Amino acid sequence: MLDYSNSEVVLETRDLTKHYGGVHALEGANFKIHKGEHVAIMGDNGAGKSTFVRQITAVEQRTRGDVILGGQSVHFGSPIEAREAGIETVFQNLALADDLDVPSNLFLGREKIKFNLGPFSILDNKAMREATMAGLVKTGVKIPNILNPIRNMSGGQRQCVAIARTAAFHSKLTIMDEPTAALGVQETAQVENIIRTLKEQGEPLILISHNMRQVFDLMDRIVVFRRGRICANLHVSDTDPQDVVAYITGAKTGEEFPEAR
Repeated sequence: MLDYSNSEVVLETRDLTKHYGGVHALEGANFKIHKGEHVAIMGDNGAGKSTFVRQITAVEQRTRGDVILGGQSVHFGSPIEAREAGIETVFQNLALADDLDVPSNLFLGREKIKFNLGPFSILDNKAMREATMAGLVKTGVKIPNILNPIRNMSGGQRQCVAIARTAAFHSKLTIMDEPTAALGVQETAQVENIIRTLKEQGEPLILISHNMRQVFDLMDRIVVFRRGRICANLHVSDTDPQDVVAYITGAKTGEEFPEAR
């Protein structure tokens, strides 16, 4: 695996913390991801992985701490603001509109306008179709008919459509939350090929996953969360699955782990 430590820092968090009343779901998370780097976030259920992502993407507002995107401190008020700033997230529930086709889903909430006539504005459907095709080509996604409603597509195709949104809008960072958890073998392989394509194109990616084989095949680095804290920062080439499991379960502790960067 390549060493990305000297490349541009795309995203950094400092002391990122989230409390729900007396419950400390996330505490003092210091994290960095560099341009072109693919980082896995692992941990048991309730370890703080998804909470961490929800603070970055403004699904929730953080209790304290800083999020720095492209060298600038940011405090998004909503997921839409995070998306507009270049953070594209593929959540487990996909957030797709079943009755709409592929271009309509990719441009949902950010439609291209041909003529702006207020409430009677006319959409630029041709431009959205062309941008959709470019995004599908970039990620290697094959959809036979992009005008087919999402509800008529397989789980793998639906997941690929959600991922293709990241390419269509030239995101600075892609985050995927368990993208293959509900997919079969062939559909999982298709999503993993998309991840490899993003890697080849130098696109940084954060992957939340429980799939150890997937993480070791596709990622550069593994950041382990336990009880709301980052307990390990491991380069894939310097560790093994047993070591990762030991951190996840608490058999190994990481009080003196290197900063996650």
